[in-house]
Amino acid sequence: MQIVRFGVGHRRLEGPSGSRNVQGQVIASDQQGVIAELAFGRHAAIAPHSNPNASWFVVIEGGGFVQVGEEQARVAAGESIFWPPGVAHGAWTDQSQMRALVVEFPATGGARQILEGRGDRIDHAQPDGSSTGRSRGEGRLTEGGSAGRRYDPSEGEPM
Repeated sequence: MQIVRFGVGHRRLEGPSGSRNVQGQVIASDQQGVIAELAFGRHAAIAPHSNPNASWFVVIEGGGFVQVGEEQARVAAGESIFWPPGVAHGAWTDQSQMRALVVEFPATGGARQILEGRGDRIDHAQPDGSSTGRSRGEGRLTEGGSAGRRYDPSEGEPM
């Protein structure tokens, strides 16, 4: 049995690359995927970026905002957002705090790798030595829950 501790006292203070006021810790990482915890303080952000892997952003405490492509939505504890491979995505808070788990799965086929932070480009090497490059992923926020509504700044943040 393996027990991995995470949360307060176990997070990296600098957070993931391209973030502001976010602390994080990788809970597990291998060829199957990565699970990480992220703790967003007030006025925190992970800048929009893309990644060749599919990820789920699972809000477990508090709330804030997410972006997938050009869409933005409020999110709160108990909601999860799918971040498709190759589509710009990000998350942030204003006045509230938020904790989330990120579960990342390697892209299917070709090169299978897990990246920490971001991946701007991945080339899928073929047996003959050629490269397929990468195709643009398609994605959007799911319907239902607060993720299905447009954000209205007058509503305040989710708690």
